[in-house]
Amino acid sequence: MVPRVRRHGRGAGIPRPPVFTRHGAGDCRNGGDARAGDAARTAWRGPAMNDRINIELHSHTLWSKDCLTQFKTILRLCDQRGIDRIAITDHNTAEGALELQRLAPERVIVGEEIMTTQGELLAYFVRETVPPGLTPLETIKRLRDQGAAISVSHPFDRFRKGAWEEADLLRIIEHVDAIEVFNARCMFPQDNAKALAFARRHGLRGTVGSDAHTSPEYGRALTRLKPFTDAESFIAALDDAEYVQRLSSVMVHVGSKAAKWAKKLGLRPRLWAGG
Repeated sequence: MVPRVRRHGRGAGIPRPPVFTRHGAGDCRNGGDARAGDAARTAWRGPAMNDRINIELHSHTLWSKDCLTQFKTILRLCDQRGIDRIAITDHNTAEGALELQRLAPERVIVGEEIMTTQGELLAYFVRETVPPGLTPLETIKRLRDQGAAISVSHPFDRFRKGAWEEADLLRIIEHVDAIEVFNARCMFPQDNAKALAFARRHGLRGTVGSDAHTSPEYGRALTRLKPFTDAESFIAALDDAEYVQRLSSVMVHVGSKAAKWAKKLGLRPRLWAGG
């Protein structure tokens, strides 16, 4: 049986206005579109501001089929952009995240973005890969068995294969810890706004993420939390989260397509059957 998650009061755990606006920022609550700015110039440190740390909660590595970014590049970008912790959420595998965590154990959170039969889920503090193609509830059960925290990826992005029908999402909201209320890769701000409105209506916590696949994307959307040590304290910290929300250029999708074709054509190595 999948355990239910304690809900919060209406509107709990959802984004406040962006707390960092250098080079332009957008608030998904009013449909703001923040394409301006170069994330490479946003080096800043969270602990100096209200004892919070800056966390990238949605990012990919070369273990994802549509990403070519190397581990050393990701760690360098974290240093340059003031990303204190980063969740590696490769598509349907935790192997890359586990490998990178061995290189940077204090910085890397092992995660996974998992395609279920209804839509994609984001998991944090994962110990081993949960395979794709399972029902949402079976996927959630396997993640709970590992003690993972669970969010829902870009639930209403109209261009994503892993987006959710609202009726399907309603069936699982009692079993997840949060939903992604801002994804920097959404091409229509209204899709992020719809996710935020859904979170407010149902008293869900919110996460935001860059969904980074290419170098310019890491750190575009950050969650700022009080320090945490495990899944339980991470979930608790989300109740008092602050957010940095900046949309990426639509051109980042071209980079993902190019990466996918480079692997299909054998121009770049595939590290596993699904990557």
